[in-house]
Amino acid sequence: AEALAALGARATRDGLAELLGLTSPAAVHALDATLEALSDRALVWHDGNGTLRMPTPLRQAWNAPLGLDAPLEDLLTGTTSEELRGMLTVLGIKPPGTKQQRLAALVEHHSDAERVAALVAGAPAATRKLLEQSARSTPRPRQSPSVMFVTPGRDVQPAAGWALDRGLLLQDRHRYGRVRMPVEVALALRGPDWHAPFAPLPPVARLMPVTSPEVEREAAVAATAFAAHAASVLSACATAPPARLKSGGIGARELVRLGKGANADDALVRLVLETAYAAGLLARDGDRVCPTEAYDAWAEQEPAERYAVLLRAWRDLPLTPTRARDEDNKALPALSALAGAPGCDGCLQARHGLLAAAAGLPAGQGVKLASELGPLVAWHRPLADDASPEDTAPFSAVIREGELLGVLARGALSPLGAHLAGHADDEDDELGTTARRLLPPAVTTARIGADLTAVVTGTPSARLAALLDSVADRETSGTASVWRFSASGIRRALDAGRTADDIAADLAACSATALPQPLTYLIDDTARGHGRVRIAPAACVIHGDEPALLAELAAHRALAKLALRQLAPTVLVSGSSPATALASLRAAGYAPVAETAEGTVRVERRLPQRAAVAVPRPRRNVGRRGSRTTAARASGMPADTGTDALADRLLNAPPTTPIAPTSPGADAFDGGAPCATDAEEIVAEYAKHLSYSDVRRIAHAIDTGAAITVEYVAASGNRTVRTLSDLRLDPPYLDAWCHLREAERVFTLSRVHGVLPA
Repeated sequence: AEALAALGARATRDGLAELLGLTSPAAVHALDATLEALSDRALVWHDGNGTLRMPTPLRQAWNAPLGLDAPLEDLLTGTTSEELRGMLTVLGIKPPGTKQQRLAALVEHHSDAERVAALVAGAPAATRKLLEQSARSTPRPRQSPSVMFVTPGRDVQPAAGWALDRGLLLQDRHRYGRVRMPVEVALALRGPDWHAPFAPLPPVARLMPVTSPEVEREAAVAATAFAAHAASVLSACATAPPARLKSGGIGARELVRLGKGANADDALVRLVLETAYAAGLLARDGDRVCPTEAYDAWAEQEPAERYAVLLRAWRDLPLTPTRARDEDNKALPALSALAGAPGCDGCLQARHGLLAAAAGLPAGQGVKLASELGPLVAWHRPLADDASPEDTAPFSAVIREGELLGVLARGALSPLGAHLAGHADDEDDELGTTARRLLPPAVTTARIGADLTAVVTGTPSARLAALLDSVADRETSGTASVWRFSASGIRRALDAGRTADDIAADLAACSATALPQPLTYLIDDTARGHGRVRIAPAACVIHGDEPALLAELAAHRALAKLALRQLAPTVLVSGSSPATALASLRAAGYAPVAETAEGTVRVERRLPQRAAVAVPRPRRNVGRRGSRTTAARASGMPADTGTDALADRLLNAPPTTPIAPTSPGADAFDGGAPCATDAEEIVAEYAKHLSYSDVRRIAHAIDTGAAITVEYVAASGNRTVRTLSDLRLDPPYLDAWCHLREAERVFTLSRVHGVLPA
């Protein structure tokens, strides 16, 4: 299909076979079988004239198919007849009369590989070197077929000029932009020995025999460990919800905290968070990411049901969860969907390609190294995304995810993965059945040792995990979880309102053996010292030397609103302020005095009330700038005009229409003219940080194809300045060519904080 896209509208079966270099009958038969498979899917068809056609979306799937530019006829669409005549004259061909005839003559000449090779052989050495390099290089990718090869500067301009005069390289008639090489010229210079790659059969991987029990055993261990880690990570999120970054998502600090609490590495924490968010177990709550009500129901389920929910979410994720770096090798936050990151269909295809590649392995065979599945994934899903900079082998991230989830085991597809690879309506039910068969049920008992540890082999039930978390600190999680008892953990349970007897009874009920003596001593000792010192809230303290008087105040009905509580025979506390308590006691007929913070009697002295000094009348500001006389003179009114006349004139003045900003410096939407174009209206709706002039600059660049420089805040929070061109609007995103990275990039309009001329 890529070779057909490179050949363009004049592709034929024989031309395709020649480009692929197919000579043997077996290779030709494989080509026919491939074309038939594409035809069955309505991706390629014959038009009746021997030409192979393909739908436009498939043709546009490759920005530069086989590293080639567009055909000569497409590149010469805007060329004038006089320019075509000049090229033919230099080539020694008599120009025909019409433009179409001249174009056909030039296309016929450049389509002859031998004539092009002979022509280039006689070119100057610098030109020949430039053409050979351009023929082997990959053009700059763009959405349209207009792809440039090199930028002719002072050093290459003379060399490019010879080729430009003969149509071997093409450039805009105004001599700006990058020069381009037509596909016919590039194929001719690559030589007859160069052929497009053609692999009708999947690559061969090194295999080893594996048995079904071995695969199921290893898959069960991985799935059980993942279910236990997922419960630990989400329990940590429920206890202390992670904070979001300003740019969205969860940053590295929170990931480290969650990983430390659940004894899981960064990749596993990211995988749990992304699948839980996709399954609806997590959601944004202000500046935090909190569990939802669905999480409570999920936590009460058996490990198999928990695991199946997360595994189904992983199958349909539009991203690679464990990917921690972007294409610029910068750290990526977890839950990138909260940061407005667009979905990646190539990542989803990579996951489906992995399932297809593993499902295609022979029965009873697995790859020796899991990394050898990467080339198979690329063969099954040619357009899948594999742009992770930290990957050491193709698709190693998605392969590692499959191993963590138990989808892959011993280099083969596990029964759990087989259900994901299927497309039947009842596959989800069968997945739950298989998960219940492979994953053990939740463990309801723990083995409590004399070393003050509780060990749970397997996945603890929700009730057991909640009990142990309330009285102990979790040290490890996974196939076996360990809690350690300490005075702080016991005190935490006592602070929650539980008694020592309740704690001991609950632990004894879930312990496989009798409670060890050190633990009972720890519980009793901690409870004995618990609450020996108490802290009571009080806004004021009432004390005196007569216990009977203080008892009378505590029982006085008129003072009930003070909520007096007797702490000692001569001490009362109240939740009311000292001023309120003082006034209430005096109103009840008592004679209290107030104290200072140092304990001394506060002397109450009333100061006599006096009026403030009168403010003098303002002096007349006659004759000075901004005065009424100056304003009246500027408006053409008499200087002695009164304020009433000025007010009448202002009220009777005709309404004026605000002048819309029209200059590039205008920077306010308020009072401005409505958006002039649809692009301005769309950009203004999403780019809330931009002024009116910046919105107009972006819209102008989108409409005219001009380049601009923007100040952009990435998802990681880094602020960068990028020069962009070839802007295409896809609200709320902006597709553009980034000159800093020399690649296509997707930018979120809301993250553009400033626009400068390119």
